[in-house]
Amino acid sequence: MTGWWRFSVLGALTAGMILAFGTAPGVAQSRAHVYLLRGLMNIFSLGMDTLGEELERRGVYATVDNYASWPTLADQAAAKYKAGSEGPIILVGHSLGANAVMEMAAYLGKRGVPVALVVPFDGTGPYAASSNVARVLNLTQHYYMSPGSGFHGSLTNVDLRADGNIDHLNIDKSPRLHARVIAEILGIVGARRPAEPKPPSAAAPTQAKGEDGKGEGSGEAAKAAPASADAAKAAPAAASGEAAKPQDAAAAKTGDGATTATAATAGSKSVMDGGTPVIALPEKSSTHAGNVPQ
Repeated sequence: MTGWWRFSVLGALTAGMILAFGTAPGVAQSRAHVYLLRGLMNIFSLGMDTLGEELERRGVYATVDNYASWPTLADQAAAKYKAGSEGPIILVGHSLGANAVMEMAAYLGKRGVPVALVVPFDGTGPYAASSNVARVLNLTQHYYMSPGSGFHGSLTNVDLRADGNIDHLNIDKSPRLHARVIAEILGIVGARRPAEPKPPSAAAPTQAKGEDGKGEGSGEAAKAAPASADAAKAAPAAASGEAAKPQDAAAAKTGDGATTATAATAGSKSVMDGGTPVIALPEKSSTHAGNVPQ
């Protein structure tokens, strides 16, 4: 009887230790984190808050902060990633927040931390994508991003200058662009999608409406491009690491109202992406489309 009693006690202690270690914070499962950064004065980039709420409804963990907080956030992200409690890391920002996510990505690279996706909404200057970033989706009316030293990821500059419904102060609030960014993020984290309402039986209109209620061109322009499609259209320069060549692209209207681009540079190509031109080869860092409000 004594031997059986000892065996029972030993089994109970072993089971208790397994349960204790299984629920310890140190073995918590890694969680994807989307960092959303607002721009100047923390009041002109409220589209980041809306995007964060949309992601949370889809089961994606997202936080919203001011652009000036990026160094502290980067240190926290690096510590959590190395502890195994955070990842993949995704960075999204508007205006000065767009600048900050590019800087934050480069800083994380120096700490040996990979970044799955960086999405600048109309940054106020050109930046080079760091080698630790897997994908950059630059939504811009002003500056292009370029591949930096050692960058072998996917880089897409989406030039929105031809879209009269979008400007620097509302680009972060565009439902169309939100849908595209969410599709990119869900393609990485594989989170759940909310139930979609049943489509009406009547045929959909051929022309989509923009944020101000005016037509934006073809109905395809209102649809978010799947992440896989964007990856296929990424810049050749980003994949090869070669230096980017400048382009002199002139916008032209096609018969269906969508905007495409014709490049003067020999060998450069522009591809259609939901009615928005995607410039495959970034311009030089000194080239921009105009002055950007801070």
